[in-house]
Amino acid sequence: RAGVGALAHVGTVKFPVLIPFVEELGMELQAMGDGRATLTVDLRDAHLNSWEVAHGGVMMTLLDVAMAHAARSLLHGRTADGPGVVTLEMKTSFMRPGLGRLRAEGVLLHRATTLAFTEGSVFNEAGELCAHATATFKFIHALPTGKRRLNALQRQDDATGDAP
Repeated sequence: RAGVGALAHVGTVKFPVLIPFVEELGMELQAMGDGRATLTVDLRDAHLNSWEVAHGGVMMTLLDVAMAHAARSLLHGRTADGPGVVTLEMKTSFMRPGLGRLRAEGVLLHRATTLAFTEGSVFNEAGELCAHATATFKFIHALPTGKRRLNALQRQDDATGDAP
């Protein structure tokens, strides 16, 4: 199977949407396009569990974001008004502890009109598989948050004032 590493790597890519939680964790988007996305994170003490390895929540977030960006990647750069995605379900299996710099690769397996079916893997610095997941995402333009209010997708350009 072809890996996401086949995407051009020219350093960190700007996330197309604002995700404060992911930025706080220090995750970086390395590549996005053609149904694939690659993210990395350099583990810090705050990422670790009581065993001093990557907390499962950190690895699951890395997988979730990689797969979400793979799902959106076919729309990336085509329209500033493209939909966002929300995770409907995710199944994760952990194979080995995560240590050091972790790399997540997300792949879009199938895109329907409103749904995306994806898979993702997290690898350690030695290229060993640490975790694998599958997920289903729903494409949406706004998220109902209660009291008849819709929250719009916060794009990076909205937060910085940069033009798309």
